Amino acid sequence: MNRQKPTDFRNSLDLTDKVQVKILRRRLKLSDEQFRSVVRKSGSSIAAIIKEAASLK
Repeated sequence: MNRQKPTDFRNSLDLTDKVQVKILRRRLKLSDEQFRSVVRKSGSSIAAIIKEAASLK
């Protein structure tokens, strides 16, 4: 019984999952371009993305 361990983390954003990206982007009320720049600066950590998005507003 070799099972793969789940790879989902609660505090990081899976950038390949379109649903996660869409939900977080709408929650933060950012455009696609703004969201991309925030992720480029802060990485995939949800807390860091929220903090960086707050500095934009």
